[in-house]
Amino acid sequence: MSVTEQQSGEAPGRPARRRGRWRLVKIAMEKPELAALVLLFLLIGAFQVLSNGVFLNFNNLRGLFGLLPEVALVAIGVTLLMICGEFDLSVGSVFALMPMTMAVLMVDGWPFWVAIGAGLGLCALIGLTNGLITIRFGIPSFIVTLGMLFMARSLTVVISGGFPPRLRMDEIPAWLFVDFVGPGGLFRMSFLWFLAVAILVSLLLSRTNFGNWVRATGGFLPAAQATGIPTARVKIACFVLCSMLAGFAGMIQTLRIGSALPSMGEGLELQAVAAAVIGGTALTGGIGSILGGVIGATLIRVIDNGMVLSQIDSNWFKFAVGGLTIGAVVANAWMRKRARAMKVET
Repeated sequence: MSVTEQQSGEAPGRPARRRGRWRLVKIAMEKPELAALVLLFLLIGAFQVLSNGVFLNFNNLRGLFGLLPEVALVAIGVTLLMICGEFDLSVGSVFALMPMTMAVLMVDGWPFWVAIGAGLGLCALIGLTNGLITIRFGIPSFIVTLGMLFMARSLTVVISGGFPPRLRMDEIPAWLFVDFVGPGGLFRMSFLWFLAVAILVSLLLSRTNFGNWVRATGGFLPAAQATGIPTARVKIACFVLCSMLAGFAGMIQTLRIGSALPSMGEGLELQAVAAAVIGGTALTGGIGSILGGVIGATLIRVIDNGMVLSQIDSNWFKFAVGGLTIGAVVANAWMRKRARAMKVET
C-alpha cells in the first residue's frame, strides 16, 4: 500500500478504479451523440406511458420502422456533408425529382433498372453541380443549394406535367425495397437497405483515409490543404453522395405509396439538418457521426409518431423539433466544455 493510500485511508487500488470511472465519463461526454441517445430513450418511455402502452406494440413499431429509412437515408448524407463543412438544402427537392424522373422514363418504356440508374445519375449531376459552384466560385453552399432547391422542385413539376405518372406496380420488383421481412414482418426491405448504407458510410467515415480527409476538411480547411489533402475532391464527393442518398430515399417512398408526387419531400431538408444537429454534428464541420445522424432522424420519427398516439395536437410537431434542435446544440456544447475541463490523473 502506498503512503498516499495509507494517509487517505483508501483501500489499495481504489484511486485507480476511481480514475478509470472518471475517464469513462469524460470519454462518454465527448461523444456528440450521447445527449440525443439519452433523450431518445426518455421520449420512448414517456410516449409509452402517454399512449397507454400502445407506442411499443408490434403494429406501431412496424409502422415506425417502415417510415424511418426514408428520413434516415437523407439524414446520413446530410450528416456526412456537414462533417465535411458544407450544407445541402436541395435534398428535399432531389428526394422528389429522382423518383419523378424514374417514373416518367418508365412510362415512356424504359426498363426499371435503367430508369433507376438514370435517376441516380441525375442526382449525382446535381450534387456535382452544387459542389463545383460552391468550390470554384467560393459561394457558401447554403446559398448554392438553396437555389438548387427551387430549381429541382420546379423541374419536378415540369417533367410531371402537373399530374403524377401512373406506375405499373406489377411490372416493378417493388418487393426488393418495400416488402415486409423479419420476425412477423416487423421490418420493410427498405430498413435493411438503410442499415446497409448506414454501416457502409459509417465505416467509410471511421475506418478509411477518406473519412479522415472528410473530418480534416471540415475541421480546419487551411491545415487540411497544407497537408496535401484534396479538399475540393473530398467536398464534391460528399455533395454527390448526399444527393444520391436523397434520391434513393425518394425512390423508396415512391415504391411504398405506388406513385411519384411532385410535392414529395417538402421540408425534408430542414428535418435532415435538424437530425444531424440533434445527433451532435457541429455546424462548423469536423465533428459528428453517422450514428448521431441516425439517432437524430429516429428522434424526429418518434416525436411525430408519439404525439399522434398520445393525442397531442400535431401542430406542435415543428415546435418540438425546433426546441429539440436548440436543446441538443446547447447540451452537446455544455458536455464538450465540461469534458475538456475534466482532469483525469494518470
